[in-house]
Order: sequence, then C-alpha cells, then structure tokens
Amino acid sequence: MPSPVTRRQALATLTGAVLAGSTHAASQSAAPATATSPQPQGAKESAGAMGQPDTHPIRHSACKWCYAKTALADLAKAAKSFGMESIELLNPEEWPVVQAFGLTCAIANGPARINDGFNRRENQVTLIPAYLKRIEECAHAGIPSLILFSGNRRGQSDSEGLEICAEGIKQIVGAAEKHGVTLCMELLNSRVNHKDYQCDRTEWGVELCKRVGSERFKLLYDIYHMQIMEGDIIRTIQTHHAYFGHYHTGGNPGRAEIDDSQELNYPAIMRAIRATGYRGFVGQEFIPKRDPLTSLREAVQLCTV
Repeated sequence: MPSPVTRRQALATLTGAVLAGSTHAASQSAAPATATSPQPQGAKESAGAMGQPDTHPIRHSACKWCYAKTALADLAKAAKSFGMESIELLNPEEWPVVQAFGLTCAIANGPARINDGFNRRENQVTLIPAYLKRIEECAHAGIPSLILFSGNRRGQSDSEGLEICAEGIKQIVGAAEKHGVTLCMELLNSRVNHKDYQCDRTEWGVELCKRVGSERFKLLYDIYHMQIMEGDIIRTIQTHHAYFGHYHTGGNPGRAEIDDSQELNYPAIMRAIRATGYRGFVGQEFIPKRDPLTSLREAVQLCTV
C-alpha cells in the first residue's frame, strides 16, 4: 500500500477543521444543488429483490481521500468524463467545486471521528449540535447523505454501545427526516484497519437501525471492510439491503485495486446490489496502484453492470 495520507488521517484532519471552523464552513456551503437526491433505500423501493426487472444502472461515486495528490477540480472533471455522478466524503467548502462540474457529493463528511463517535454520551454533547448544523448544510446544498461513526469500544459492551448510539442518533434523525438527508453509519473492520471500532458487524448495525426506527438512518455497507469481518457479501446484501443507504468498494487484501489481483468479484456484487432495486450511489474507495485516474476509470467500467 502506498504511503499517501490514510483515510483515518484524512478524516481526522478534516474533522478537526470542521469542529474548529464550522461557522466558516457554513458560509461556504450556500451553493445551489445541481444533482437530485436519491430516494431513501427501504424495502418498498426494492422491486428488483421481488423478481421484477431492474434497468437502473449503478450510480458511481469516488472517495476523494483516495486521490490525495489529485486536485479536486481535476478529479471532478475526470469523473464527469467517466460518467460518474459524485465525488464524496467532502466538507462543505468543497461541495461547490464538484457541483461546478455537474456532480454531487453522494455522502458528506460529518463532525464525528472514527474513534470518537456516538457510543459515548460525552461525545454526543458536541456531536449532536454539530450534526444538526451539518444536516441543514447538506439540505441547503442538495447533498443527499451524511456519514456517522460509532466510535471505539474502549471496554464498552456492544449492548451498551447500541443503547447509547440509538439514544444520540434519535436526537438528530428528526432533523434528517425534516430536511430529507439520510444519515449513514459506516461498517468498518476492527481486525486490520480500525482496531476496537464498535460498528464492525452487519448484525450490530442492523439492530441499531431497528432501534432508531427511521428511513433516514441507515448503514454504509463497506464491502472491503465486511469481507474482512464476515465475508458472505452477496448473501448479506440480499438479506439486509433495506438497511443499507450507501456502498463502498475496495479490493481485499490491502484495499487494493478492484481487479483480478484480489478476492472479491465486483461485477457479481454489483449485480446483487442492482437486483435489490437500490437507487443510491456506490463509492469507489480503493488505493490506486497505477495512474489514479486510469484506475478509477477502469473500476467504473468494471462495476457498470
């Protein structure tokens, strides 16, 4: 794996800037929307899973942190030429850059850090008002989704983590419903990349969705991370797709390119996602080993099924 900025480092840096300068960020987020937000992904929208034909193509996005050496405007221009619709995991001041190219930010960065999320009430003291503000910013700019993290266990039981996460998320999900923004908590592996992270299994995340009880709170199903933790990717998508509001790719091992050098069959996985009737985005989140834009174009082609 190359040494550029890791996702953990990128998110930590960006989050610190957001919490320190939220007033400045809000002033930069007033650009009008240029993309239509996808409908929430619930069981009612899953016609493909009922055996009906689904002709909707995969909607492609790319995670900016994987292209740290590529200027955002250059990445957006290339993505547009590849038929992509989004560059994601951006802060408010970055949204107008991609919108100028007719793209959206499929899922925005939020105020939570990976290690310090909603599973601690002391974190919620600052996270809740910060997320309420970010939800309004997303709605104003036409950004459809916003990422959340559980945080690390640090000795906390999973049952207590569920209770506290649900308690905190219920305090912001009403605003998400009002503004039409979908909150997505990411599933991450705790074996290799994010030791001790709590939302590291699909069943735990699904139970959290049930406790929150809103179509505006779902999971970001990261295929790379869940391959490490659970495997059985396609069956999981078929079983729990109603709780998935966004997807990420990545080759395993090593979050490498999603080609035949790794163990995941992405065309088959994309067909499984399409069959559920999913109308949202799939974010390419792998570390390019070659020319980054060539790798991205080939990944989009591979996942266009």
